[in-house]
Amino acid sequence: MTNLITKLSASAFALMLALPVQAQDTLTADSVVATVNGTEITLGHMLMVRASLPDQYQQLPDDVLWDGIMDQIVQQTVLSQQDSGEETRRVRVALENERRALMAAQVIEGLVSSAVTDDAVQEIYEQTYLQAEQAEEFNASHILVESEEEAAAIVDELNGGADFAEVARAKSTGPSGPNGGQLGWFAAGMMVPEFQTAVEELEVGAISGPVQTQFGWHVIILNEKRTKEAPALDAVRGEIENQLSQQAVTQKIDELTNAAEVTRTAKEEVDTSVLSNIGLLEE
Repeated sequence: MTNLITKLSASAFALMLALPVQAQDTLTADSVVATVNGTEITLGHMLMVRASLPDQYQQLPDDVLWDGIMDQIVQQTVLSQQDSGEETRRVRVALENERRALMAAQVIEGLVSSAVTDDAVQEIYEQTYLQAEQAEEFNASHILVESEEEAAAIVDELNGGADFAEVARAKSTGPSGPNGGQLGWFAAGMMVPEFQTAVEELEVGAISGPVQTQFGWHVIILNEKRTKEAPALDAVRGEIENQLSQQAVTQKIDELTNAAEVTRTAKEEVDTSVLSNIGLLEE
């Protein structure tokens, strides 16, 4: 049935039959904009079709959409009025599911509207980003070699006044070597634990002793460190709104479900392959 409706939609947009339109300021959702053998088509019917169009059609001008939507509804109405267009069990069940889904969506929309307010967003933002302790970020360089002895010799060389970047370019086996060993800014969790611990224990400008990781032996210098700044509200607003929405909806669903009298047929009591037998709707 869905494929059939989709084909009818494409056909309707291709035909583009014009229809006189009432002045916009006189129309309401209940305004009758067409009749098909006495069956009324209202602006409300057209509005719902308009709202459910795929994204590529949403961009079309309203005067173009008017014709296509009108044609679609007229064609569907003509077909539904035929003797073969009876309301079968399959149609009835589909309508029941659609009605249930739309009513649930309407409740969810109300919950989200009540939960996602500017004040609520601001409160979450302050708790999560402004009042929470801000993480530190580190800017470090390193020299990677294969053995502890090589690393120790490099530490002595650096303590003797050698330039860290020049030594890194000459001796480091890591991919950052040609760039003087620079790793840029990173926060906790971005480096392997042994490396991260060594960096966090250094003072700015200090050079570590040999540090072993799964990659080999490192000599590290801490170039800078800073407190990570909180993101701007606009940058995380969408994330916060999603959080508030999900919390409100989940809480309400749990509340209503727990209060409802719900009975279920145990999965073990049925042959679950019946779920693929769409033919049952035709019996």
